Amino acid sequence: MNILGISGSPRPNGNTAYAVQYALDTLKQQGFAIKYISLSGKDIKPCTGCFKCEKTHSCYQQDDMPEIIDAMKESHGLLIGSPAYFGMVSGQLKTMMDRCVVMRPSYGDPLPMTGRVGGAIACANSRNGGQETTLQNIQTFLFQLNMQVISDGPPYSHLGATIAGNAQDDSWGLETVKNLALNMAAMLKQNHPVL
Repeated sequence: MNILGISGSPRPNGNTAYAVQYALDTLKQQGFAIKYISLSGKDIKPCTGCFKCEKTHSCYQQDDMPEIIDAMKESHGLLIGSPAYFGMVSGQLKTMMDRCVVMRPSYGDPLPMTGRVGGAIACANSRNGGQETTLQNIQTFLFQLNMQVISDGPPYSHLGATIAGNAQDDSWGLETVKNLALNMAAMLKQNHPVL
């Protein structure tokens, strides 16, 4: 089983990158194959709303999105992390999300991410720095792909995992990240008992 972690931060080695990789490390210890993608430095052009993809199921724009789409389609679980910028996801992540319309351009067609498990991680400077609305942004995207969206699970079952301040120093936040990863592992094993 493959788990894809995406850091939606423009900073390649910031708190979001750390938190997503922390979750992936937890999942690797549970026996899952992991892949990590950072949007930092990626060439992702904005969606123009042309809907040419309705016929081709691919975007006419030449950039780094095809590798991201392919990695998503190959994943059984998808973890997405973002810093909270003005209480929402980063611009880089929102642009990536918009470009995923190629996976659902024709209403009524089966969606390739249907039934996969998705979870969200949000990082901000303070404990009340917009993490919950950022989590909701990511979860709305996951719902749009018809995925099963999970919380950080017991014992908290919040909207997802949240980091405040320096990720490496936020032991409570890292506990929610670990819980999110373990909840994803449990959901995937429940859905696929052969693991």
